[in-house]
Amino acid sequence: MALIIKEQKPTFAFLLVVFVGCVIFLFLIDKIFEIIRMLERIAVNANVNMIYVETILKIIGIAYIAEFGAQITRDANQGAIASKIELGGKILILAMAIPILSVIIETIIGLIPR
Repeated sequence: MALIIKEQKPTFAFLLVVFVGCVIFLFLIDKIFEIIRMLERIAVNANVNMIYVETILKIIGIAYIAEFGAQITRDANQGAIASKIELGGKILILAMAIPILSVIIETIIGLIPR
């Protein structure tokens, strides 16, 4: 349908694609919450610090949102902006991962015999 509309009204076709993408995401929200709850239960049972689980879930969320934003901008023929969105997402992910990486490095250093 978007391809047919795109021939006559490209702006409406783009809005249709964005709208359908958002609707699909809204239908998946229940499944996403189920997955998050399951991961939280597993973390509690494994005695993992919830701060790390929450950080990882935030990182995953940033990755999905950045990918969704990049795809939307590519659909609007704005590849350069899409690349910037992806770069911004990667930088945010790296910034959020630093505490986890620090703990991993400290753990590895603690395991090395002196």
